[in-house]
Amino acid sequence: MDRFAGQARLEWWANHATCLEKYDIDITVTVDAVGTWRATGRHANALDTTQREGWDFLMEMDPHFSIVFPGEDNGGILVRVFEAEDGTLTLTEAPDWDGSGSITFDLP
Repeated sequence: MDRFAGQARLEWWANHATCLEKYDIDITVTVDAVGTWRATGRHANALDTTQREGWDFLMEMDPHFSIVFPGEDNGGILVRVFEAEDGTLTLTEAPDWDGSGSITFDLP
């Protein structure tokens, strides 16, 4: 596969057993000659207020998601997601991320 355009799903996992949220996205993935892939996309459906709050919270907590392509049951590729102001998502493979991080929140 050197190019895929279609739908996929981003899943945010709290641990190996708990998926907190899933987001359908329209995505285009390209793979270069050395196997490096790049992906861009958008949410397949506009997020309502509650979904947007959840998305923003998860992105602030940790922007790493598993991506699931059609025909797969579970996410196989760990990606880091960046969202531009216009809503465009850029995904980069994060194979070395170990799932640990230090997050601090100021709660009202």
